[in-house]
Order: sequence, then structure tokens, then C-alpha cells
Amino acid sequence: MKRKLLVGLTAGIMALALGGYALAFDTEPSKSQTTAEQQVSKDIVDTAVAAGQFTTLATALQAANLAGTLKGTGPFTVFAPTDSAFAKLPPATLNALLNNPAELSKILTYHVVAGKVDAASVVKLTQATTVNGASIQIMVRDGKVVLNGASTVTATDVAATNGVIHVIDTVLLPPVPSAAKTGMMGPDEGSSATWLALAGLAATVAAAGAARTFAARAQK
Repeated sequence: MKRKLLVGLTAGIMALALGGYALAFDTEPSKSQTTAEQQVSKDIVDTAVAAGQFTTLATALQAANLAGTLKGTGPFTVFAPTDSAFAKLPPATLNALLNNPAELSKILTYHVVAGKVDAASVVKLTQATTVNGASIQIMVRDGKVVLNGASTVTATDVAATNGVIHVIDTVLLPPVPSAAKTGMMGPDEGSSATWLALAGLAATVAAAGAARTFAARAQK
């Protein structure tokens, strides 16, 4: 009798102990859970700033008066150029854009797609219409997503409270208006000059992308 009572008491104590451990385990999030919660506690702009590699993008968003928009409800999908991507632009062109909010806005909104488009969805697309109104061409090359034949997506699905960020290594340039090509954009000569500079840059970027593609195929 005493032996049965002792066994029963021991089992009860173990059950209580295990039950207490299970309760503590369930109510305390793991490090990965905590990290995930922290990652989605910021909007797109704050997430980009916290990452530390989008300083120029953050500055450009402020200059173009777009930071408030991308801190809004959304959702948005942003193809975010890193500081290194912006460094590929000629300094004079970048400075001209930073001093021309209207034209800068056209460039930056070309990096934004309305809605949340994760990586699994992006790879199924051949193009995506941006907030700018123009489309981005999408292709998968050697297992990587490439935009407009030249800008490679280097990281995907960076979560934010109002959308998602995909990191790219080259600034995307929207199609140059035909008026800019003929120098007939009207009284704003600075605008025309900016677009002409971007047209030349776009041609350079496209040529570089074509060269990389040719070299990759030659190695196969």
C-alpha cells in the first residue's frame, strides 16, 4: 500500500514538474520567433533605414517626398537599390536627381509595385507594372531574378509591416520619354537634360548586362 502511494505521489510530482516546464516553454518565444517579430515591427522605410545599406535610398525618398507614402498602409513591394547600386550612377546625375524632386519621384516610384509580391510570385512573372506606370521586365537567369536585363535581385522577402522589400544591385531606370530624346520636353531644360543623361546611362547598363550574359553563355 505504501509502495503504491509512493509511486503515485512521485508520478504526480513529475507530472506537475513537466507540466510547469511545458507551460514555460510555450509562453516564452524562441530567439527565432523574437527576431521574426522584430523584423515585422517596422514599415518599409524604417526597415530600410535599420538595414544600414540603403542610406542613399532613404535620402532620395526624403528628397522626393515619398517617405511618408511608403510609411503608409500599403501594402507595397519595393525593389530597393543598395548604396552600392546608387554608387554606380554618375555623381552629377545623382546630384541632379536629388535636386529635382519631380524627376527623382519618377525614378523611385519605378521601384515600387502596388500590393505584396513575394519572391515565389515574382519568379512566375515576366513583367510587373510599377506605381510609376511603366513596367519592369522580369526574367530568371542562372537561378537569379534579373530586372530589365541588368539589375539582379540579391535578397528577397525582407518583411515589413506594410509590404516586402527585395534588394537589387542596380538602380532601375524607367523608359525615357520620347520628348526627352528629341529635347522637346518644354521649358524645364533641367528635366530634359536629366532624362538625356539617364538615357545614356540606361544604354550603358543594358550593354553591361548583355556583356555579362554573353560571357556567362560562353563559359558554358
